Amino acid sequence: MIKFNSYRDSFANAHLTRSESGVLEVMLHTSGGTLVFNGHTHEQFVDLFHAIGSDPDNRVVILTGSGQAFMESITLEGFDFFSPRGYDKIYREGKKVLMNILDIEVPLIAAVNGPVRLHSEYILLADIVLATPATVFQDKPHFEFGIVSGDGVNLLWQEAIGTVRGRYFILTRQELGAETAKEWGAVNEIVPTDKLLARAREIAEELAKLPPLATRYTRIALTQKLRRIVDEGVGYGLALEGISAADVAQSKAANR
Repeated sequence: MIKFNSYRDSFANAHLTRSESGVLEVMLHTSGGTLVFNGHTHEQFVDLFHAIGSDPDNRVVILTGSGQAFMESITLEGFDFFSPRGYDKIYREGKKVLMNILDIEVPLIAAVNGPVRLHSEYILLADIVLATPATVFQDKPHFEFGIVSGDGVNLLWQEAIGTVRGRYFILTRQELGAETAKEWGAVNEIVPTDKLLARAREIAEELAKLPPLATRYTRIALTQKLRRIVDEGVGYGLALEGISAADVAQSKAANR
């Protein structure tokens, strides 16, 4: 078991605070501003979610972002898509991070503070999704890099909004606004930006008043289907992503 003080300050891109009732707030960021995702955060978040899920004193978790977006930009720093050993690392981390989110066995609230143009599958593993009017969902970088959307976003959007809508969302890089996402079932509430965290805390504190075993095992019961989907499909999707990454690498080498 892990205690909060042992990991609270361990993650450069996650600001962690916890209320006396056990509500843990996780704010993803880069230098205090909007998160810039890269290979280092890809690795770091595996350990972050593992630590959160291993702490028995966490009663509810709120996941949010800093600045104007939840997760909107990515750089290739720290990634190696184009060698077998480099992609093996991405493959292992990509599978593990989603299972580690599911292994957070307490209610998980996503407070989506703005656009989510990559790794929106993190949001879809939450039990409650709050968005702002500025929230936009999109799967942007995969096709920009010329690689398969195989890291779980392909599976979880089809589960959240339906197979036909989900495939269209991926293939066209559709920008899905908060209102449409709510209408289609991917968002529960749309909240003004300045009230987003207050609303998340309000829900979290009410959940924290319930018996711990009731909330813990309800989270487990509610996520069994998602666990099967992730376990059965993410490894295969990441393997396909790796094949496409190798093709991009070969094309780049041929054009030098």
